[in-house]
Amino acid sequence: MSAAKVIAVFDIGKTNKKILLFDQNLKVAYQLEQKFDTTVDEDGFECDDIKLIQNWMVDTLNAIIEEGKYDIQGINFSTYGASLAFLNKEGELLTPIYNYLKEISIEVQDDLFGKNGGVNEFCRRTASPSLGLLLNSGIQALWVKKDKKEVWDQVENVLHFPQYLSYVLTGQISSEPTSIGCHTFMWDFDNMQYHPWIKEEGISLPEPVNNDTVYAANLKGKEIKTGVGIHDSSASLVPYLENSKEKFILVSTGTWCISMNPYNEEPLTSDQLNNDCLCFLTPKKQQVKSSRLFMGYFHEKLVELLNKHYDIDADYYKTISYQPELEEILNKKFGEGEVFFPDGIAGFDKGIEKIDLSGFDSFDQAYTRMVMELTKMCIASVELIIPANDETKILYVSGGFARNPIFLNILTNHFSGKTVYTSEIDNASALGAALVIADKVGGFDTGSVALIKE
Repeated sequence: MSAAKVIAVFDIGKTNKKILLFDQNLKVAYQLEQKFDTTVDEDGFECDDIKLIQNWMVDTLNAIIEEGKYDIQGINFSTYGASLAFLNKEGELLTPIYNYLKEISIEVQDDLFGKNGGVNEFCRRTASPSLGLLLNSGIQALWVKKDKKEVWDQVENVLHFPQYLSYVLTGQISSEPTSIGCHTFMWDFDNMQYHPWIKEEGISLPEPVNNDTVYAANLKGKEIKTGVGIHDSSASLVPYLENSKEKFILVSTGTWCISMNPYNEEPLTSDQLNNDCLCFLTPKKQQVKSSRLFMGYFHEKLVELLNKHYDIDADYYKTISYQPELEEILNKKFGEGEVFFPDGIAGFDKGIEKIDLSGFDSFDQAYTRMVMELTKMCIASVELIIPANDETKILYVSGGFARNPIFLNILTNHFSGKTVYTSEIDNASALGAALVIADKVGGFDTGSVALIKE
């Protein structure tokens, strides 16, 4: 029996690292998940152990090739963003892959804003909210240059994380739109090129190539077409861009609820930036107007509060159905007020201590009201990315809230002019990474991906 032809994708998250093998119909044929111990950087701050990850990556590929059950035709990478690799002229890694939650001196950031029209104009032009820490990855390069001169003097190339993993296998220095275009401060959305400050500061970044670009990796004497990688948020959008017959908005729910509209070409406004909006780039360098809401985190903490208060089993909330009459009763009783967010979103962690549950007769009532408030916030977040001349016909909902009947019914009732679908695509980021190189690899049916369950 001949080996099954597959595309291998390394899906590297902050917590879990996976390899997935996609068959010729883009279905998962094999999946292995791995967790690694973290290490610390030179300041003692926790970060991923990149040596462990890249060694595991190479060893895993070699083992699959040796076993002979699967014939790897292509390899690609989907990773979290806001992370850079600094290489010397010998191509060696000079620093850890710094944790994007690391705090640095604000003077580095303030100096950049001051030289480029102030914070509002700079953030608008780069479509990047000022997130603090190292979450704006351009700041990482500037920080190394300003604060680690002995390291910076050795830097020959700067790569985003997906491109570094590709480099490990191919030796090719590369860049691509999705990693650059995600709250990095690096991309000038007005002119669709690197922002001038990059050149002014002498930061060496490769010109971006398309995400379908493949290079050769040689493993066990086998030459394999290998992609340049892709940022995970943009990757999760690819299955919908490739297969949706209508223009759409994707509401991707999880710890973060990220709503993405690839069909909004309006420039990002200061008001949108202040409300946690930003722009991604698709593999074809199209702007994706996006908004973020910490909805999954809020839900998790509030369910814990309700479970404790009502002494209810941890998973009981999953059994609660949507009751339109209960929604109406709760609206009359509490109006537009926010029972579960007395201090608003910004003050959530402190405000949770002030929540008054005395107005509810049961867990079902309290939970329903809580989801009503979360859905209202989600609707406001989605509406931030809908332009005046909206042409989207479909709202796809993916992730955990796609299985929440209260959330789905309220969302559907509000967006009555659109068709709301729940998407059951698993491993969307990894699938997107496979899809962007599938045509270059050849022999894979990109039209076989089903967006929704029939």
